[in-house]
Amino acid sequence: MKINVGIADVKVSDDPGVTLVTHSLGSCIGLAVYDPVAKVGGLLHFMLPESQLDPNKAKNKPLMFADTGIPILFKSCYKLGALKGRMIVKIAGGSQVMDASGVFNIGKRNYTALRKIFWRNKVIIDAEDIGGTSNRTMWLSIATGELSLKVSGQGYKVL
Repeated sequence: MKINVGIADVKVSDDPGVTLVTHSLGSCIGLAVYDPVAKVGGLLHFMLPESQLDPNKAKNKPLMFADTGIPILFKSCYKLGALKGRMIVKIAGGSQVMDASGVFNIGKRNYTALRKIFWRNKVIIDAEDIGGTSNRTMWLSIATGELSLKVSGQGYKVL
């Protein structure tokens, strides 16, 4: 069964019959985590780097931001039995789709915010497909932990 993860959304599961999928990753970042022992995985689709950009929106939609959404993803997986030290972490997105001139650099800012959070919390990224100018779709299989990507103009690959 496919479960859609919308923009500014997170889903976690321990059901081996589930595949989590998120579409339209442009400057947004898709963060997939998976514990191969507990067979627990989660997928976050965040839009912006820091909640202080819009505190009111962050209060109502914390999954929109890296600094508030990432902790929610990890804690949700822990509730299903995942352990931080076993988590496999993969990310995709952060491209310059609507901002070809680089005026806002949202994709780069999202990636930088994620890296800072991971650095502070000693989280290592196992694989990534970041940047460029293409949209991405990502699928996380809860049964296997396999993360598949479709990159516009480049086709499918396993990350």
